[in-house]
Amino acid sequence: MEELFSVHYAEVGLKGKNRIFFEKRLVSNIKVALRGTGYAEIERLHDRILVRLGKNADVPEIKKRLQQVMGIAYFELACTTERDMTAIKETALQQIQGRTYESLKVETRRTDKTFPLTSPQISAEVGGHLIEKTGARADMHNPDLICWIKITQKNAYISTEKIPGIGGLPVGVSGKVLVMLSGGIDSPVAAWQMIKRGAKAVFIHFYSYPYTDKASLEKVIELAEILAVSNYRSLVYLVPFAELQQTIVTQTPAPFRVLLYRRMMTRIAERVATLINAEALVTGESLAQVASQTLTNLRTIEAIADIPILRPLIGEDKAEIIEKAQRISTFDVSTRPHQDCCSLFVPKHPATRASLAELADAESNLDIDALVETALNNLEKQVVG
Repeated sequence: MEELFSVHYAEVGLKGKNRIFFEKRLVSNIKVALRGTGYAEIERLHDRILVRLGKNADVPEIKKRLQQVMGIAYFELACTTERDMTAIKETALQQIQGRTYESLKVETRRTDKTFPLTSPQISAEVGGHLIEKTGARADMHNPDLICWIKITQKNAYISTEKIPGIGGLPVGVSGKVLVMLSGGIDSPVAAWQMIKRGAKAVFIHFYSYPYTDKASLEKVIELAEILAVSNYRSLVYLVPFAELQQTIVTQTPAPFRVLLYRRMMTRIAERVATLINAEALVTGESLAQVASQTLTNLRTIEAIADIPILRPLIGEDKAEIIEKAQRISTFDVSTRPHQDCCSLFVPKHPATRASLAELADAESNLDIDALVETALNNLEKQVVG
């Protein structure tokens, strides 16, 4: 008898001819996620992934980490035994010992149709044995405990708990994106949603120290570390933005300042994306949440970009975003006070529907190429995770 984790996926299994690529990436990510936990081996089968345990494996820690691996639909801690009804019944009895329940149910899946008993027959025989030995009652509709049995060509697997995973796709199968991480509530959630869709996230943060405090820098590193649990080793690019902002303030009309900040950030981020082979930029923008996020202003910001700008939160309201931030554990860090660089030198009446012609005219006094190059020359990089 062997105890192991049986890992199952959903969307990955629908990828047709590309399925093997997705499965192999999921196996690779599981290996990275489980470093130092004492697992012995990870085996990819045709319909699931097995995580075999070493003698000193940290089972609770493995369970915790598997729950954070993108691409896993659910997993179960199972015992394997030989394809013999006596062995199956005794293993099932061992699996339910120590559990609190008054009713139970046995569910069987027989992938090897040459096994002499059908799935209902196996369930009935094992269920009868468990009821006889424990005194529990059978309940086919709302049992306190379910015992799952799977019969394959080589073994029988018995488990009593299906643990939900995050779902989505394995990180890395959808390419690389550069996330504009602000330190607020929205952008970490946007990053997480792209990671869940299989994108490898790299982060860029614009800060205005010494005109603002260092809180945003500290928060962004913490947020990147939280996201690195699923994103794994992550890069954070830090861009000093204060001098560029001062130039905009002194040389452009006040109502357009925030939009001009955003356009300059986009230009700089696009250059960094090119350096790291990222295929898109990602922001935490939500339609009409603030003045710079009206449909007109979003269009004028992205007009200067040559690569896609993805906005995973575009149709979500603040309550929905906050709920997700709480669920992924970024909310507490995001809500610590900090001074955002875009809030520096903000005009009293920012433009809500600036035209492309107006912004082009507002930027006409700026040496845009020189400003972008200066920012890139002062770029810093940190590795987290």
